[in-house]
Amino acid sequence: MNHVSSKSGPRYRHAADAAEPYRSISVQKLTPIIGAEIDGVDLGRPTEAQMQEIHRALAENLVIFFRDQKMTPQQHLDFGRQFGELHIHPAAPTEGHPALMIIKADRDSPRANGEFWHSDVSCDEEPPMGSILYIKEQPAVGGDTLFASMYAAYDALSDRMKTYLEGLTAVHDGEEVYRGTYANLGVQDKPVYPRAVHPVIRTHPVTGRRALFVNKGFTRRILDIPLDESTAILDYLFDHAANPLFQCRFRWRANSVAFWDNRCAQHRAMWDYWPATRYGNRVTIQGDRPV
Repeated sequence: MNHVSSKSGPRYRHAADAAEPYRSISVQKLTPIIGAEIDGVDLGRPTEAQMQEIHRALAENLVIFFRDQKMTPQQHLDFGRQFGELHIHPAAPTEGHPALMIIKADRDSPRANGEFWHSDVSCDEEPPMGSILYIKEQPAVGGDTLFASMYAAYDALSDRMKTYLEGLTAVHDGEEVYRGTYANLGVQDKPVYPRAVHPVIRTHPVTGRRALFVNKGFTRRILDIPLDESTAILDYLFDHAANPLFQCRFRWRANSVAFWDNRCAQHRAMWDYWPATRYGNRVTIQGDRPV
């Protein structure tokens, strides 16, 4: 039996508020909980009205997707700047601009980006607000990305668990994630990688909603409780957050774009397409300190 279901109905019940219609873009939800495909906009030349509705669509759906885009690197960077200052990744390779990250895996790669559930660079003192991934070369089959709502993960917790977690903080560490990771692409390791302490439950600065903010990629331990207790609680939360009920799955095509809110969503990339090549660029937007 699904661990968020019971004979009295699902423990998590999503009831979306009626929303005003969109006027300058088309928005088609992937699931009631997370994800929407956006149509009717050229991200290289969005209008002001479209930008306003893209902001709204991101807040309402946590991750939004665009097909058949033809952005130049400069347009990709400019689109990201519509949402804030750009974030410079502490480890990843870039091309042409420090904020234009390379996303690539092929037959010679020892790994692929994002093969575990994570929130981007949550080890930073101020983790990114969001990321915009533009895939230019995609395998004919495979290479999907899964996204999960951490609003839903929090809401589905029992009231007792919410009370227990309230006020707790956890260590997020980039050392294990980044050291040696990009050596095959010629990236030299830094002496140290970011490490930060963040609340286990954070409040989204725009929507005001509560979200679970621990992830298997970066979160190492919960502070101020015994280590064995921390390990058990984190194992439970990681498993809970990865429940398919909270997820959508995006099937990429060449020239597709995904834009996710890093403050309330986690994601996981599937590397099931070896020896094919997958290539694109990611622009990431600076965020603020979680509270």
